[in-house]
Amino acid sequence: MPHVLVRPLDLTDDPTAAAVHRVGRAAYAVEAALIGFDGIPALRESLDEMRERPLRWIGAVARDDVIAGFLAWEDTEDGGVCVDRLCVDPAWFRRGIASLLCARLPADRPVTVTTGAANAPAVALYERLGFLRGEDFEPAPGLRMASFSRNPAPLTPSIR
Repeated sequence: MPHVLVRPLDLTDDPTAAAVHRVGRAAYAVEAALIGFDGIPALRESLDEMRERPLRWIGAVARDDVIAGFLAWEDTEDGGVCVDRLCVDPAWFRRGIASLLCARLPADRPVTVTTGAANAPAVALYERLGFLRGEDFEPAPGLRMASFSRNPAPLTPSIR
């Protein structure tokens, strides 16, 4: 994989926010084509709407501050983590960026995520990372979503 660093993203910084917005739109356009549904809310979200979301953002950043992908999540009331979006710039597909970002999710907390059920690359990623598929659901006509969850890693007893 090309040299990338995972670091927090500051969406109050205009160039960072613009880059994240661009990457998100490009990634969601690919997903829309894969699942046959172009009404993905984040695909139509304005830059200001994206910035207003109360999310924690991290990015896979290559040389010259190019954002190859990002992950955004929110903490849930029950102590878990809900992934709001995981996007990789199509120019960076199949280089391990999504896996690299997912590795930064807290291992000691439950994690939930949804994706288009027909988004085979995303479904395969979550299954490969040990997420369990839950019930599929249809939040809008023509949009079938797959839900996934991962429980916290069990604590390993220390050897004395």
